[in-house]
Amino acid sequence: MAWRPQPNDRFYRFIVGTGLALRRFFRIRVIVTGREHLPPPGPLKGASRLVVPGAGAVVAITHFGYLDFAFAEMLLWSHNRAELRYLVTQGAADHWLAGPAISGAGHVVVPYGSGSGAYDAAVEKLRAGEYIAVLPEAGVSRSFTVRDCKTGAVRMAAEAGVPIIPVSVWGAHRLMTRHRGFSPLRAWRAPVRIHVGEPLLPAVLPDPARDAQPATERLRSILQAGIDAAIADFPRAPRPGDWWMPAHLGGGAPTDAERRRLDEAEGPRRAGGRRA
Repeated sequence: MAWRPQPNDRFYRFIVGTGLALRRFFRIRVIVTGREHLPPPGPLKGASRLVVPGAGAVVAITHFGYLDFAFAEMLLWSHNRAELRYLVTQGAADHWLAGPAISGAGHVVVPYGSGSGAYDAAVEKLRAGEYIAVLPEAGVSRSFTVRDCKTGAVRMAAEAGVPIIPVSVWGAHRLMTRHRGFSPLRAWRAPVRIHVGEPLLPAVLPDPARDAQPATERLRSILQAGIDAAIADFPRAPRPGDWWMPAHLGGGAPTDAERRRLDEAEGPRRAGGRRA
């Protein structure tokens, strides 16, 4: 069995510090709007935010590339030393390199099959005042528009009585995304645009399976509005047909219809994270 460290704050700070160092090394410019929608900086305990019971939040992040989560994580850490606990798949947790980092950072692993245990653990962390981060699209959107979202973020927030903070990340997909590996050349002085939307406060859900859908669609709309705002003032002007721009804006990315066909052709994920 692979080595798995116990969760601890120092390991988390090491991971975030490494990300911040790489951002400075490549001189990546991060432009943020909507900071007023982030939780206010709270009291500190040592080098980390003091967890206050009942003061947690679900952080819902767009998923166009493989580094979106890292920029959201660095934003919350820089803002108020918040330690995000991500819901991650068992396949990622089994990875020889990612697995130890996931364990050491205290993320919540969704096992193969039923994820009810992970869901319950996430709700308990929210009630205890922690931040749970989710990628509600449940996969990279190769069209670079926000896909239909899963209802988990809304259901967790409603059950724990906490808000959802929508975080839209644009430009990080230019650094690394599906079928395009990391390029130091693209990363050098690259801009990354983040917009934090107004928090969403889901009401009590008498029937979660039915009642979570309208709020989930509202969340998707807020995330897409954040992407639209980020594209509008993105400092890197696109050229016609650029691969990193959505089709409806003249880019070379697949249309939503094409994206759906490609996703369906790949099939569902098997154990270990591989496609069927």
